[in-house]
Amino acid sequence: MENMPEFKVIRPRSINEAIAARAASPQARYLAGGTDIVANIRRGITRVDALIDLGLVSELRGISVSEAGLRIGAGATLFEVATDPHIRRDYPGIAQAAASIAGPTHRNVGTVGGNLCLDTRCRYYNQSEPWREANAYCMKIEGDACRVAPGSPRCWAAFSGDLAPALMIFGAVAEIAGGAGTRRMSLAEAYADDGIAYLALMPGELMVAVHVPAAHGLRSAYEKIRVRGAIDFPLAGVAVALKKEGAGFSDLRIAVTGTDSRPVLITGLDAVRGITAEDDALIEKALKKQTGPMESTIAPANYRRRVTPVLAKRLIRRLLEAE
Repeated sequence: MENMPEFKVIRPRSINEAIAARAASPQARYLAGGTDIVANIRRGITRVDALIDLGLVSELRGISVSEAGLRIGAGATLFEVATDPHIRRDYPGIAQAAASIAGPTHRNVGTVGGNLCLDTRCRYYNQSEPWREANAYCMKIEGDACRVAPGSPRCWAAFSGDLAPALMIFGAVAEIAGGAGTRRMSLAEAYADDGIAYLALMPGELMVAVHVPAAHGLRSAYEKIRVRGAIDFPLAGVAVALKKEGAGFSDLRIAVTGTDSRPVLITGLDAVRGITAEDDALIEKALKKQTGPMESTIAPANYRRRVTPVLAKRLIRRLLEAE
């Protein structure tokens, strides 16, 4: 990796101070755990004149529980989410997703907000400056064409955060602060299917927290495929939630990461009520129709396309068989 460039570090103590600092320095970026952005700065992928260190903003931290559900601060660490007793009991899919991210040292400093706002990834983009220069760059940085799909008008880099799908299956809502005040939006709607403009946040806005409705008996799980059993980003990750009813289930929810430029909440699953051959076919059809892996990772797109429904059906069976 290249040497770190020079930049200043700003350390606000409140959300308002952080937003004001970003407004005063548009080229600045928010810094939480830094496990992704620091590596990208060193590679020359992310260029900043300042980092706004959110470590002193206590408003962003903490996990609170109420009858309505959970409030998870954007500054809560992945370790805290993975080990929180309430989340492990009532929202195991969220805990499993957090526990699957990177390695223990990363989870100790990496944050919920950082993983939800994780930059999209591509084997043509996440490279050193000399490599990218030798390959004429790509449209995500300095180039004018997507190296994955050269004729496409958009970037096909993939979103690879693990937490988003596990939160989306519970109908999570993002709390976002900016110069115009605070607003809330469905977490699923906080993403756009474009590798460059993948977040539906306005310039300078900051994700403050995620609100998760009460589980109300939903069983949940998360699993992903990756090259190694640790550290690696998902080539495809699947979160499933369902409510068991007799030998079958109701209220099936599936969300996917690693396949598209945004996490995908699968629709059209109302007719699925069990694990019959017909149900399996419906699940597979919905997943293949609504996800579109491209050659953005080292794994072939077709492999990721085929393994995604396999993961989903495996999780459904596991949840049904659990006591």
